[in-house]
Amino acid sequence: MLSSANFTLDILPARLAHRIQSLRNLPFIVVANPHISKIHSNYIHSLSTLLPWAERDITTLEDEVKFTEVMADLVNTHSNTISILARGFLEARKYISPTDVTKFLDEHLRARIGTRLIAEQHLALHFSSQPHSELMHESEESEGWNGVIDTKLRPARIVEHCQNVVGEICELKYGVRPHVVINGEPDYTFAHVPVHLEYIITELLKNAFRATVENGKERDPIEVTIAPLPEDHPEPSKTEEPTEARPRITNADQGTTDVASSRFTGQNSTSAADAQILPLAHSTPGVTIRIRDRGGGIAPETLPHIWDYSFTTFNEDQASSTLSGRSNGMDALSAISGPGGDGAHSLAGLGYGLPLGRAYAEYFGGGIAVQSLWGWGTDIYLSLRGVGRVES
Repeated sequence: MLSSANFTLDILPARLAHRIQSLRNLPFIVVANPHISKIHSNYIHSLSTLLPWAERDITTLEDEVKFTEVMADLVNTHSNTISILARGFLEARKYISPTDVTKFLDEHLRARIGTRLIAEQHLALHFSSQPHSELMHESEESEGWNGVIDTKLRPARIVEHCQNVVGEICELKYGVRPHVVINGEPDYTFAHVPVHLEYIITELLKNAFRATVENGKERDPIEVTIAPLPEDHPEPSKTEEPTEARPRITNADQGTTDVASSRFTGQNSTSAADAQILPLAHSTPGVTIRIRDRGGGIAPETLPHIWDYSFTTFNEDQASSTLSGRSNGMDALSAISGPGGDGAHSLAGLGYGLPLGRAYAEYFGGGIAVQSLWGWGTDIYLSLRGVGRVES
């Protein structure tokens, strides 16, 4: 517990400082927006509460308990960061280009994933330790957990849970729900963060359900295929070129390199503790999940924009409706809570679902690929790397 606390304390202050710097590099009129200013104030508050701890090591369990209380406050303070930023940039869309906002959000949201994961991992380890373990890990399903990581995560179980949630909302809105068929290797397990996978699958199923029903194909099943990644890719030596097509995930990809501030300082800055977070090995177990629907596919004029944050294609009527809180433009299927405490009802209609889902997939070296057959349907390929190899 002391090692976890000190590791967390080594990393978080620098990461919070990077986020403050990147916010301050935005145009002043944008940061002056009440929503974005609130996020800036939240980061200042969190950094100010951590700095007194950063001057010393945590050497006693009493200090660890007090530090954990600070971490719990930090996690709670930033629970609605995404939705607040979304509203802020929507209101400030006249003063900053879509390209600059996309660049900022890509880095900021990836960094937020890592910061929140580190904080929540320590909180989970704290509450799973004595004397809390009796309260937190009584069921058999809790076996195999390491903090927020499920070392025996079964993707099929996540798909079943998500299809029930999305199906109920779909039935409430449309009166019908498509059924999901899971094939491939549904018993496959690997080590991953369940809340991340749950968010990604929910977003992908939400789109598949909606397209299927609106195309009148609700009698056709949505097919989910689970295929473990092959394990015959040995780790290349330092003198060999990587044999795998997909490059290894880097600190920059995970938001641990301060790209925004480097525009100001002229160099990339990464804390010493961040440097301890090594890229995943090629041989790390993983899985590919294909979601196939008969929803008619994605229109060719829409396909190039599916990864854009919504403000790039928002029209004024949609923006005004969202900002005023009217629900006529909201999609009922968006009313699902996202990871990290963000209530997705406040993101409904803002189009953050797919870009954020891809960020979660890419954080550990995975990704999302889309194959659309216009007039027929869509295949989504979600590839995920596990967070490590757990020896049995």
